[in-house]
Amino acid sequence: MCGRFALKAPPAVIMREFGVDAMPEMAPRYNIAPTQDILIIRHPWREPEARLEAVQVKWGLLPSWAKDISMAAKLANARGETVAEKPAFRSAFRRMRCLIPADGFYEWEATPSGKLPWFLRLKSQAPLAFAGLWEHWQGPDGAPLETATIITTGANELVRPVHDRMPVILQPGDWAAWLGAQTKADDLKALLKPLPADLMERYRVSRRMSNARNEGEECINPVEVD
Repeated sequence: MCGRFALKAPPAVIMREFGVDAMPEMAPRYNIAPTQDILIIRHPWREPEARLEAVQVKWGLLPSWAKDISMAAKLANARGETVAEKPAFRSAFRRMRCLIPADGFYEWEATPSGKLPWFLRLKSQAPLAFAGLWEHWQGPDGAPLETATIITTGANELVRPVHDRMPVILQPGDWAAWLGAQTKADDLKALLKPLPADLMERYRVSRRMSNARNEGEECINPVEVD
């Protein structure tokens, strides 16, 4: 799964890496949790050939047919193995895919002294892109709400000692295919695989980040491993 991640890259870097012309106003985030705002990169709704845009949405997918917002908190992640068939995700998988920029993500290792958090990122320390889905929901009062989920897959060799699942991290050469309106379903499913472990690194971080109320660089700084 992916229950917490960080995005601290400057807006200019995100714009350059993802090819967008503008960014919403946002501060660096070191401890992003479900139900909070996250940044996504997508083609505008109903404009699949338009230039990519960067927008903020809520983390936790809310299908267009949901009766209320309570479902969203349970859908922060979507399993890549079933995302094309599950009722909550299949419509978005067909037509509302996105990239979710991050600097890395957290996972917790179960140890005799309790769960200890690790931070996982690219060795290059460049911003990465999770495979995501987004949705547009209309509330009973007519107010719109846009939400997103992160797709997960089985862990690679680096992540597996910490957790058996990890987010799907798409390589830059696959971004256009993931976002493309004409990409076939089988080709999309083929992208939902673990990133090669040799492209990643991990290090232990403070238990402080386990509390979603805590923010700041101390969440992401390395700590000594006993």
